[in-house]
Amino acid sequence: MAAHKARRSHVGTKGPRRVLKFPIAKGKIIADVELSLSPDYSTIEIVLQDQTALNFRLESYVRVFPELVSWKSGEYKPVRRWPAVNSKSSRR
Repeated sequence: MAAHKARRSHVGTKGPRRVLKFPIAKGKIIADVELSLSPDYSTIEIVLQDQTALNFRLESYVRVFPELVSWKSGEYKPVRRWPAVNSKSSRR
């Protein structure tokens, strides 16, 4: 029997890139950059020389894209897809 090659589904691949800018920090001088990781709270803090800081709180989650696929023909063929499921609600 031939070795089964895993193939990735193209469903849910990257969409349009989202870019956020922070013009309030433009031109300021960075004094320090700190990455803080703990089980309860993770941040990236960019400390500026003017005694301010730009903080990014990090949260991780899992998004699952359930689908039933057929490999009978030897090719990936989606049979049924369900809505994506997130490990955390996006509501705040």
